[in-house]
Amino acid sequence: MLAGIAAELRGALGILAKRDVQLPARYLSGEPCAGGAIGAGGAIGAVHRPAALGDDCAAIPDGDGYLLLAAEGIWPTFLEGDPRFAGYSAVMVNVSDVYAMGGRPIAVVDVVWGTSAGALEPVWEGMVAASRAYGVPIVGGHTSARSPYNALAVAIAGRARRLITSFAARPGDVLVAAIDLRGRMHAEHPFWNASTGTDPARLRGDLEVLPALAEAGLCDAGKDISMGGVAGTLLMLLETSGVGAVLDVAAVPRPGDVRDPSLARWLLAFPSYGFLLSVRPDAAGAVLAAFARRGIASAAVGAVDGSRRLTLEAAGERQTLWDLSAEPLTGFAGEGAR
Repeated sequence: MLAGIAAELRGALGILAKRDVQLPARYLSGEPCAGGAIGAGGAIGAVHRPAALGDDCAAIPDGDGYLLLAAEGIWPTFLEGDPRFAGYSAVMVNVSDVYAMGGRPIAVVDVVWGTSAGALEPVWEGMVAASRAYGVPIVGGHTSARSPYNALAVAIAGRARRLITSFAARPGDVLVAAIDLRGRMHAEHPFWNASTGTDPARLRGDLEVLPALAEAGLCDAGKDISMGGVAGTLLMLLETSGVGAVLDVAAVPRPGDVRDPSLARWLLAFPSYGFLLSVRPDAAGAVLAAFARRGIASAAVGAVDGSRRLTLEAAGERQTLWDLSAEPLTGFAGEGAR
C-alpha cells in the first residue's frame, strides 16, 4: 500500500508544480542567472529577515512586529470551471497565508482580467462573499473586461506580532496537522471546502488559533496546507528548514469516508482550513488542545529529523518519498540545508 501511495504522490501535479518556484528562487537567491545576471536575494533578504524568501508571506520588520505581504494566482482551469468559487478561493487562500505566519489580515487587492463584464460577475461575487466572510476588505486593484482570456490574482497585506515561519522546524519537533473536516470535497478539483456556507464568526475564530499560538510562544514553525496537500506542504517546510521528517500517513486527520485506496488523494487535497505545524515536544499537547477547543481535527502525524528526506510510514512500513539533498523541490532553502 505505502509504495503505491508514494508513487502517486511523487507524480502528482500539485507537488511537481512546486518545481516552477525554482525559477524565482534562482533569481532572488544571489546566484548567477541566465545571461550572467545575479539574483536580488542579498538586498531583499536583508529587509526580509528573520523570515526569509520562500515563506508563505514576505515578513518585513515594522515597529514591534512584521508587515506581511502575499499574493496568489488562480489556476486557469479552476477559474473557467467554477468562477464564483475561484473568486472566493482567491481571497480565502491569501487570508490563510497570513494566519499561517501568525498574522492577521488587513486588506486585499485584486487583478482581474475577463473577456466580458458578464464573465467577471461571478468572480466578483465570489471575492466579495469571501471578503465579507473573513472580514477582510477589498481596497483596490485592477479590473479589465477587454481581455482575450480570463485571469485572476489577489494580493494581501497583514500584520504579525510574532511569526510562524517555514524556516524554524527543528529535529525532534512533533509534526501537527490541523484540518477542519466539517466540509466536503469539490466536485471536480481536489479542494476540501469547509468555508462557504459556514458561520463567518466561526471561520474567523478558528483562524485566530494560529496567531494565538505564535503569541503564546507555543509554535514558531509551520505552513498552511496548499495545492500540494499535506505531502507537498511538508516537503516545502522541510526544504526551507533544512531538515527531514517521518510522516505517519494514517495519522493525518481525514473524513470518515476516506479509506486506504483514496488516501493518496486526501494527502494531496487542498483544505480551506488546514495547517501543518512543527512544534517543540513540550508544547505539542497545548497546541492540539487549542485546535480541539475550536472543533478542529488535529493530530501528531510524525516527527522532524535531520535527514533532509521525507519518509512515509504506515503499519510499521516505511517508504522514502523525496530526498531533498539529492533533488530540491522549490529551490528555497535555509541555512541548515546548505
